[in-house]
Amino acid sequence: MHILKLKTALNKNPFIKKTLHWLIVPPGEHQPRWWAKNILNPFIHNYQGKIKRKVRRDLFPFQTCEIGKGARVEDFTVLNNGVGALHIGEGSRIGIGNVLIGPIKIGKNCLTAQYIVISGLNHNYQDTTRPILEQGVSTKQVTLKDGCWIGANCTIVAGVTIGKNAVVGAGSVVTKDVPDYAVAVGNPAKVVKILTEKERKIYDFDLSLNQTA
Repeated sequence: MHILKLKTALNKNPFIKKTLHWLIVPPGEHQPRWWAKNILNPFIHNYQGKIKRKVRRDLFPFQTCEIGKGARVEDFTVLNNGVGALHIGEGSRIGIGNVLIGPIKIGKNCLTAQYIVISGLNHNYQDTTRPILEQGVSTKQVTLKDGCWIGANCTIVAGVTIGKNAVVGAGSVVTKDVPDYAVAVGNPAKVVKILTEKERKIYDFDLSLNQTA
């Protein structure tokens, strides 16, 4: 809420907004300055889980970033909240070499394998008189519901929702929502199975490492 109030105030004063942006982001760059990343962000973002040392943190103080308790982000992953918030729920595991570009909301106890791209960002391209680079971007949140599993080398595009305990097969390109308890594979990904109620009782369990005996 405090970030929203700050953004509202800055939008009323373009000069201060431009100056503050320069202090946080070097001109022409897509990463925050060292002081913003290492001094300012920890006071604004909520890191309860583990982010490995070799993760690239393209994280800015003007968008939220939450890493839930018991969550883990592996090396060589890119976390980017430049155009939308990032939320990784409790107990979730983000595999090696993932690219997460907000807005993204990942639920509890989700699994993503290696080299997955999840992006809530799209480049605008409708104006044929200008390069796409100059046309700005649009965003739509990607949502991964609790307990889902995304196989290696998948791509999930803006606006998609992956259902509870759903499975996306390795190498899939997901352009449409995947229902709860579904298995989807392919390019574009298609649902090939919905777990029965009996199967759900077998597989729908709590993967949290924080449970008590």
